[in-house]
Amino acid sequence: MAAHTRPARLPLDDLPALSQEEILRYSRHLIIPDVALTGQRRLKASRVLLIGAGGLGSPLALYLAAAGVGHLGIVDFDVVDFTNLQRQILHGTSDVGRPKLASARDRIAEVNPGVHVEPYETRLTAENALEILRGYDLVIDGTDNFATRYLTNDACVLLGIPNVYGSIFRFEGQASVFATHDGPCYRCLFRVPPPPGLVPSCAEGGVLGVLPGHIGTIQATEGIKLLLGIGEPLIGRLLLIDALTMQHRTVKLRKDPECPACGTREIRELIDYDEFCGVPQAAAAESALQVPEISPREFAEWRTRGDEVDLIDVREPHEWDIARLPGARLIPQGTIAAELSTLDSAREIVVMCRSGVRSARVVRQLQDAGFRRVRNLSGGILRWADDVDRTIPKY
Repeated sequence: MAAHTRPARLPLDDLPALSQEEILRYSRHLIIPDVALTGQRRLKASRVLLIGAGGLGSPLALYLAAAGVGHLGIVDFDVVDFTNLQRQILHGTSDVGRPKLASARDRIAEVNPGVHVEPYETRLTAENALEILRGYDLVIDGTDNFATRYLTNDACVLLGIPNVYGSIFRFEGQASVFATHDGPCYRCLFRVPPPPGLVPSCAEGGVLGVLPGHIGTIQATEGIKLLLGIGEPLIGRLLLIDALTMQHRTVKLRKDPECPACGTREIRELIDYDEFCGVPQAAAAESALQVPEISPREFAEWRTRGDEVDLIDVREPHEWDIARLPGARLIPQGTIAAELSTLDSAREIVVMCRSGVRSARVVRQLQDAGFRRVRNLSGGILRWADDVDRTIPKY
């Protein structure tokens, strides 16, 4: 790999020295010829920015801190949720409800008190990205949405900072290194984002808890290689991992001369990435449904009075196994069209799902098919668990 693809390096004389305690702490690095004392001093002088303190950010923060990266910036504005604990090992049960940056700072201090953590408790936006990223040697993307991935990519290209990319979904993961001088960027791989709603998030589709650890440690490894200038980083290569078969494939990527970010350089400033990725249009489309709704409490009153109503659950069978409401009939969303003839349009019908989004779409589908006495259970089974029956498991 050519030297200009790596982060800028301080002259040897300007590198910070290691204390006796640090020499002992990093002794297993120091006896590796490719790292040695000089490499460890370079790690101590390095500044790395992590975008996200969640599934990928957890192993990234822990391993980079343990490795002795001297300055870790972390961008995150979320709080720890109970559902995070299955994979986000940076946080513990006692951290639920705390800002992720607070628990991340405390955990990193336990791992290595010599690492300086600079928190950015904010959403990364086109207005603040360049200011936040500027001055870092490396950016590592641990986000879970397309808008922030494109924003991170474009900011890295504009500032000339390498971007270590990773993504996860269910049993599959990807990793690469983007935005180096002679390598491709994220837009070379994905010129435009997929239509909103086509690719579900981890919250919607799930993720195997250990997978972020797998991909995150790969990203940490790539970051350390770049900082030290050793090995062959994933520049011009996309690593694809299938955890079910434990197959690892590498696909070659080429820098696209027509790429608007790193090719033609027509992108000279950051844009509205929510709009670019269709987030406002998707939200507007959801709100435009404006289907009739009934709250869980109102529906519970219907049931108490003995009102005749058919409850249709449009979740998937594996969700049905987690939690269900008595008297509900399971008809997964994708099979509704085939089951229309089995529904009685003369009866009141309430449609439910996990959060009320899928069921709203089904209500509109039923309305289009001529059903008039149909309503959406607002908030789905999650709101039912909050407002009516707390014995119902939430997921």
